[in-house]
Amino acid sequence: MARLLMKNASHIVTCDPSDTVYTDSNLLMEDGVITYIGPEEQQAEEVIDAAGCIVYPGLINTHHHLYQTFSRNLPQVQNLELFDWLKALYEIWKNLDSRVIYHSSVTGMGELMKNGCTTCFDHHYVFPQGQAEGLLDAQFAAAEDLGIRMYASRGSMDLSKKDGGLPPDSVVQTVDEILRDCQRAVETYHDPSRFSMRMVALAPCSPFSVSEELLRQSAILARDLGVRLHTHLCETKDEERFVRERCGMRPLEYMESLGWIGPDVWYAHGIHFNGEELRRLAETGTGVAHCPISNMKLSSGVCRVPEMLELGVPVGLAVDGSASNDGSNLLEELRVAYLLHRLQSSEKAPSGYDVLKIATVGSAKILGRDDIGSLEVGKAGDLFAIDTRRLELVGADLDPKSLLGTVGWKGPVDYTVVNGKVTVRSGKLVNLDEEKAAREAAALVRDYLSR
Repeated sequence: MARLLMKNASHIVTCDPSDTVYTDSNLLMEDGVITYIGPEEQQAEEVIDAAGCIVYPGLINTHHHLYQTFSRNLPQVQNLELFDWLKALYEIWKNLDSRVIYHSSVTGMGELMKNGCTTCFDHHYVFPQGQAEGLLDAQFAAAEDLGIRMYASRGSMDLSKKDGGLPPDSVVQTVDEILRDCQRAVETYHDPSRFSMRMVALAPCSPFSVSEELLRQSAILARDLGVRLHTHLCETKDEERFVRERCGMRPLEYMESLGWIGPDVWYAHGIHFNGEELRRLAETGTGVAHCPISNMKLSSGVCRVPEMLELGVPVGLAVDGSASNDGSNLLEELRVAYLLHRLQSSEKAPSGYDVLKIATVGSAKILGRDDIGSLEVGKAGDLFAIDTRRLELVGADLDPKSLLGTVGWKGPVDYTVVNGKVTVRSGKLVNLDEEKAAREAAALVRDYLSR
């Protein structure tokens, strides 16, 4: 039995249903599962002295595009909004291959994990002709090398420019090709068991790059296979106009007509839902991945998170693609979300602790998982710790539950633990030579962008 003990933690913020915070306590994990939290002494083969540290549940990222990590901070797209931004970047993304996918995934998920993230959902939907094989395989290989929980998606696009969509012909596939590979991806990688390290969702890209038939058939197949459904929705007013003109309906009405609503569905962004649609999401348990930094960078709008929370819409937190963020840091996302909604909604905004719960138990819920997201006996040993005995945090630990929203943390965390195993120690990745990985990735970025 492998046992890891976090000893003498100053605070353990659990995000459990009672909002429990333990003081001067220990947390024991055995074979990746939490078996004790409290003040009594415990024995373990590996002990971390967490004196001075606040321990939090691992953050859960609910929407990303890891492949975009190698096309961020490009000057030619920095002032564009979504549709024009996509059209410009597709000309780069059509040159993706499995090597770019592996190294961009290591870069993005490495940054996530160094900043307290223990589970990453990725929405990959670009499968260039001649390079479509092995892309998800490369992502899972990267996740395994890092030690992070990976929730991948078999994304898809079948509506190219010639069909009235946005992407070029070289990155779309037929419905039959897509459905066959969706089934292969699920059968190869999806592990629905408790504490799973590998899961797969089906995730057609968006209403403006996917046909009605693909959306309908993806929903049928996902439910036959017992996996979840994900796509972008209500991100921009341009999208709303596109769906109204093409389909004669608002985006949510259109998606619901194709079977895309319910507790096994979550949407990325969800900025432009109206009040009636928010109530419909709450009634059906349909979730939303909130991407505040991306929404601001692309001038898309402000998601109505305070109303969603009041109505009971399931909400998780996400960084979105690196090219629309331009990073992979959920701690930054958490603080920006707190500040954005304070500015927008004043006293009705979620508190710093509320946003932490969105990034933990809220994110776990929209991924359909009850084994991660909080620190409780019987749940996964996924957590991170920040040592508050440093100049930047003097006096900041008076409210450890809200600290990450109100004060924030701007550097790598001291420890990240996934499945009871240390993956970040003293702010550095344990399972990867970071300097070597950075050199290899930097060389590949230059090659990729020159294609």
